[in-house]
Amino acid sequence: MFKAIAIMTLSVGVLAAVAPSVAQAASADRTRFGTLADGETVEAVTLTNAHGMRARILSYGAILQAVEVPDRDGRVADVTLGYADMRGYLAAPNYFGATVGRYANRIKGGRFSIDGRSYSLALNDKTNALHGGVKGFDKRLWRIVEAAGGAKAHVTLAYTSADGEEGYPGELRVTATYTLNDANELSVEYRATTTKPTIVNITNHSFFNLGGEAAQRSIYDAVLTIPADMTTPVDATLIPTGQLRPVAGTPFDFRQPTVIGSRIRDASDPQIVFGQGYDENFVIARDVSKTPRLAARVEDPMTGRTMEVLSNHPGVQLYTGNFLDGTAVGKSGHAYRQGDGLALEPQVFPDTPNQPALGSARLDPGQTYRNVIVYRFSVSAR
Repeated sequence: MFKAIAIMTLSVGVLAAVAPSVAQAASADRTRFGTLADGETVEAVTLTNAHGMRARILSYGAILQAVEVPDRDGRVADVTLGYADMRGYLAAPNYFGATVGRYANRIKGGRFSIDGRSYSLALNDKTNALHGGVKGFDKRLWRIVEAAGGAKAHVTLAYTSADGEEGYPGELRVTATYTLNDANELSVEYRATTTKPTIVNITNHSFFNLGGEAAQRSIYDAVLTIPADMTTPVDATLIPTGQLRPVAGTPFDFRQPTVIGSRIRDASDPQIVFGQGYDENFVIARDVSKTPRLAARVEDPMTGRTMEVLSNHPGVQLYTGNFLDGTAVGKSGHAYRQGDGLALEPQVFPDTPNQPALGSARLDPGQTYRNVIVYRFSVSAR
């Protein structure tokens, strides 16, 4: 079955010759995953497509806990970092697979203004606010609205963020819908509405290692492509300077397929020094589009596993797990270290609420925020 997936990504005609005459229906299986300190139950929904690819989503943090895909020889592996049970997610979350918001990435000084009124947020990243605060969306219990199979397997989760939660104005009603289709595309669509003018920037913070979470290989040998001519460079506190910096002639030029580790130690570039590796927003476009567009492509040459990331949002944050220090023990029982996974986070640009030249993250009553992220898996030939 998994061999058929590998052939499909190379030739649809070949797949038709070897695929089963009757495809299995996609499924969504709902099980108990663990318990929170207050006794509330955390559930897991495992989505499986007709070819046997699987993705597991938790009701805690709307977390993408596992993605199992085959390599070019049909060997299946989980390609996301995370924990085997709730103890890890509660003790050292590290945003593994998490849905982050209200505002993903950093806000300078934890302050922003809307219509002349100033709002203060918790400073949970030294002098800045990061990923929605001390208890952002990644640390909340979401409600499973629907989980179903059929032509596509999907699960919809919902969370209502109270007016004033973590300092943000307006009651925000949020949904996250994960969908797995038979083209080996896993998508997550975030939607939100508000009762007051507010700011919103929701994304998924999965760490991927296409060599396999259990392989104990870094992502430095993976080949990365990002179709961006510019980045939003940052200062020493990782806040954008407000400039747009061309990638040409820098370690951030991934317009052509490039081995990630080939320039990650280039200390001549201050951006590498500030982030202790790659931790920067790439400018895919200057506006939000109606449909997803390519933000990045990653290939693991050894296994052939390939992932394309698409989104309708204008930026994508590349983060190479620079602060993983070996204290988090993952699903396979080994310690996660620097470079064991990379995150590609489609987003509005960091600190946009304080830098209108970078765009807008404002959401008003009557509007609907929408971020669609697609992870498209395939395999490459030798």
